[in-house]
Amino acid sequence: MSTRIFRITVRGVFDGLDADQRAELLARAADHDVLRSAFTREGHLAYDIAARDAFTFRFEESGDAEEDIVPATARAEAAAEAWLSERGYGYKNLRSQATDLAQTPLAKRQRRAVARGEG
Repeated sequence: MSTRIFRITVRGVFDGLDADQRAELLARAADHDVLRSAFTREGHLAYDIAARDAFTFRFEESGDAEEDIVPATARAEAAAEAWLSERGYGYKNLRSQATDLAQTPLAKRQRRAVARGEG
């Protein structure tokens, strides 16, 4: 049995930030730039607080079976909530989307590599 890779995106909106919290997020914006987003085990937070209050966490999890995506998604949501709560950041409209990469179709170049025995 092979390990399945899950990519989980947790989105939401900052809510009720005070001036100090907003300033803190602005000061750390370069670390959380949308263009530097990546799916990571610990989760990567991206936002552009100067433009809007929305944020996105990207997590990468693994499992042995397709149904492992459900608890992986729950863990990602809990991790996002914990990160926000530990810092006192209010949030709302939290929602998630998960993708099982084993279910994702291969691109043309990937199909050719597999056919040649390179994948």
